[in-house]
Amino acid sequence: MAKSKTIGTDTESRSGAGSGQTTSLKTLGEYLNLSPATISLVLNNAPGVRSIPQETRERVREAARKFDYRPSFYARSLRKGQTFSVGVLVPELSDGYAAQVLEGVEDVLVEEGYFYFTASHRRRKDLLEEYLRLLMDRSVEGFIAIDTPLEHELQKPVVAVAGHRKIQGVTNVVLDQRRAAELILEHLKQLGHRKIAFMRGGSHSSDADERWECLMAVARELKVSVRSEWQVQLELRVSTPELGYPPTVELLDRWKDLSKADDRFTALVCYNDIAAIGAIRALRERRLRVPEDVSIVGFDDIQAAAFQNPSLTTIRQPLRSMGATAAKILLRRIRAQGDDPDTVPVIPELMVRESTMFIGETVQGPVRQGKKMRP
Repeated sequence: MAKSKTIGTDTESRSGAGSGQTTSLKTLGEYLNLSPATISLVLNNAPGVRSIPQETRERVREAARKFDYRPSFYARSLRKGQTFSVGVLVPELSDGYAAQVLEGVEDVLVEEGYFYFTASHRRRKDLLEEYLRLLMDRSVEGFIAIDTPLEHELQKPVVAVAGHRKIQGVTNVVLDQRRAAELILEHLKQLGHRKIAFMRGGSHSSDADERWECLMAVARELKVSVRSEWQVQLELRVSTPELGYPPTVELLDRWKDLSKADDRFTALVCYNDIAAIGAIRALRERRLRVPEDVSIVGFDDIQAAAFQNPSLTTIRQPLRSMGATAAKILLRRIRAQGDDPDTVPVIPELMVRESTMFIGETVQGPVRQGKKMRP
């Protein structure tokens, strides 16, 4: 179900600690020799608070603790006609991709004094629609959708991370999938790989179709052969390495009917890092080595990618930064502070690690493990 994290509030009176008397902004102002407006800015962590010296901010917070003064969220909401809350939609809270994006969202909302509800819809349309309704009933001021395929317009500002559908009122924060495909295939081609297998994402994933189309387009341009027997589709809707295990087994089972070494791929491009980890397990069970027999490329650069054995060569999406960008855009839209474009592109990086290996004789330029290949 949905969970919430409390973040900022506003000002109303509270009883002084153990005194039975009411502490108000005016009382704190007289005690500190500061205006109630200054104290309100500090305790609300309002945008103008940065103009107040750090020493003064600390004095205000110390006095609030001394008098057990806590701002009233409800008073602030009633006074301004706002709830200072947003809804955040994710497929699964345990998913590494969503978790890293959510960290960036939280960074901004905490700083700006916003409360947020997080709902995990498990990629079920009925749950997604139910959560949207429940969050609207709680008067959230907007939504952030993380890898969540929205299908219709909402009556609130929406920012979608990895959203690709053009929907009225939705701003999409998306990775440049075309550039990511170029980085992957140029890297493998430089390493001498010409026989490359591809793992396509499931239809439930927001990035799946565009990522596949970009990979196929770049493969054609680089004259990389894309053979049907070297293509597999993800079927499971899980956020564990099991995701990539069955498709890799399927690929390897096809080898039984392939007697010629020329009919075996030397590299596998996985849909994401979680699938890549499952693929490596399947390869090892068939006594195949990574990268000596098959090079593996992942996608996302989740926190575990650099600590796998071997560490994953992968496309880095700046996930935390994407979450922060989404939250900033949403708050600007809520506050009607200028216009943002319908689509905000994000530039990828290729993180070259241990799961890919040079096998050819015609590499152009040095390729060193652990280095980033920037666009």
